[in-house]
Amino acid sequence: MPKLQQFNLPDLAEGLVDAEIIKWLVSPGDTVELNQPIVEVETAKALTEIPSPYAGEVKTLHHEEGTTVDVGQPLITIDTDPGGASGGDEPPAETGALIGEETADGRTAVLVGYGPKSVTAKRRPRKSTTAPLGEQVAAPVAVSAPAPPQPSPAPAPGSAPIPAAAPGGSVPVLAKPPVRKLAKDLGVDLTTLTGTGPNGSITRDDVQSAVSAPAATARPAVVSGGEERIPIKGVRKFTAENMVASAFTAPHVTEFLTLDVTETMAAVARLKTLPEFEGVKVSPLLLVAKALLLAARRHPMVNSSWDEAAGEIVVKHYVNLGIAAATPRGLLVPNIKNADSLGLRELAEALTELTVTAREGKTSPADMSGGTMTITNVGVFGVDTGTPILPPGESAILCFGAIRDTPWVHEGQVVPRKVTTLSLSFDHRIIDGELGSRFLADVGRFLADPGTLMLAWA
Repeated sequence: MPKLQQFNLPDLAEGLVDAEIIKWLVSPGDTVELNQPIVEVETAKALTEIPSPYAGEVKTLHHEEGTTVDVGQPLITIDTDPGGASGGDEPPAETGALIGEETADGRTAVLVGYGPKSVTAKRRPRKSTTAPLGEQVAAPVAVSAPAPPQPSPAPAPGSAPIPAAAPGGSVPVLAKPPVRKLAKDLGVDLTTLTGTGPNGSITRDDVQSAVSAPAATARPAVVSGGEERIPIKGVRKFTAENMVASAFTAPHVTEFLTLDVTETMAAVARLKTLPEFEGVKVSPLLLVAKALLLAARRHPMVNSSWDEAAGEIVVKHYVNLGIAAATPRGLLVPNIKNADSLGLRELAEALTELTVTAREGKTSPADMSGGTMTITNVGVFGVDTGTPILPPGESAILCFGAIRDTPWVHEGQVVPRKVTTLSLSFDHRIIDGELGSRFLADVGRFLADPGTLMLAWA
């Protein structure tokens, strides 16, 4: 007989409570294998493909693309025995469990499938599928279907709208999640609409018609060009929350240093000709990253965080180097784990992989967490400098500006040189002016004479 298994949205990363369905990779009727990607979702941290915990035939996709689903809500129902005979009056299938949650047969749920049994457990009793009036129920997964409800007559023009669910038990508004989301984005109250869909449900056309319908009162003058409203969600929402929290938690201080980096540019040109660096991207950012890592070795307090709950400063003797990357999904700051332990060639490879992965939208949640220091490169946009905001949990961020040909006094003569401006924002609870100044000066000294200082500090 058919064996229907319902898989819920798992907890994809610490602190995430929901995810938006970007693209279904399967359709009802498709056959899927264990661990086959079934859906692409976007969380606040990354774009992720979720694999199937079951092999079998897809029966139900519980949400449409564009829907935001809470952790623990059903995603998909799969028949793991599609060749079985009809089961008649069988109890509903067990639903998928959250990661780390023990199921009825004593197994522990993981991201894909289940672990071994740890205890012996009896089958859970059948649960009633009846819900209180006004409460939405997930799509049923029982093999036997209840008697079809009698269709409601289509609402007559001008009839009263279907009221929203109320504590007193009135009839709820009938609308699919994507329609509710559209109404919310457009500022339409569903309780004021009369549905034209099946059983009086409200459709997308109903919502859009309500927006475009002429108002009873005079409209204000339309401004040329109009307005566009972009939902605040995903990476942009996560970044905004973090930046606001950081700006109003850590007292920021920013210092600036303008310096001659002609020797750094010459070093970059030489590195590109070496066989050891064949096949990898060598850019000024590589030497800026190396300069920061060497300066952090000399001033370890800069690579630390403020633990308010414990009343401690946590000094980290490793550097997970974050690189701010502008992507179609917004600003991402993935980090290179243990960057301080990498040689120059390994660091170049890691920087290349990090930026390519971020721009393709394939950065994993693990690569977005655990950063200790960050570099933001505004120079690629032709900007001279900036005052960056600290990523939460970090105490310093270095801003690297554009490199320009500039008149500069060199060896007593005014000559054209390659000049840039660095800025360092830091948490003044941890880093005072002297430490911040010494750290920034050391980064500048390295970039002014990379050959000499690499030998002295490496």
